[in-house]
Amino acid sequence: MTDLTLTDPRVLRAIELIWKEAEALDDKDYKSWEQMYSDDAHYVVPIDPDTDDFGSSLNLVYDDKRMRRLRVERMLQGYSPSAVAAARTVRVISRFTVRELTDTSVTIRSAQILNAFKRNEFLTLGANLTHTVVFGDEGDDKISLKVIRLVDSEDAVSASGYLL
Repeated sequence: MTDLTLTDPRVLRAIELIWKEAEALDDKDYKSWEQMYSDDAHYVVPIDPDTDDFGSSLNLVYDDKRMRRLRVERMLQGYSPSAVAAARTVRVISRFTVRELTDTSVTIRSAQILNAFKRNEFLTLGANLTHTVVFGDEGDDKISLKVIRLVDSEDAVSASGYLL
């Protein structure tokens, strides 16, 4: 990793978008969440924590634009088991490290703790996140890739409904 700085204004814009995404998910504002992604973006939760070949691997979630749209529709219409009595969540995202920075995008790794409360039960999930954010005109930045590497991904299949 090169000596990339968190004080670069582009990096700060990306971190702000990452925090806004977490807030939208916690607020169940799925329409706003969906708009934070570029048309060619992928939202991935791999089972294998070491894979980068998401198209050829088994994933808990591997959503392109169409699948994100369908996921949001299920959440808003209540057709998803995770939408029925949806969990109240609080995401804490920190430990930001810049992996790559260009004039058009930034890739940032971070740590997330998701606390969820549903049906009188608490659940805590830990994950390493990777976001690639593409810079838009006038601050209209978009997420082009989000990878959620759950700490216990091999055992977390039943918990995937809490992620969104």
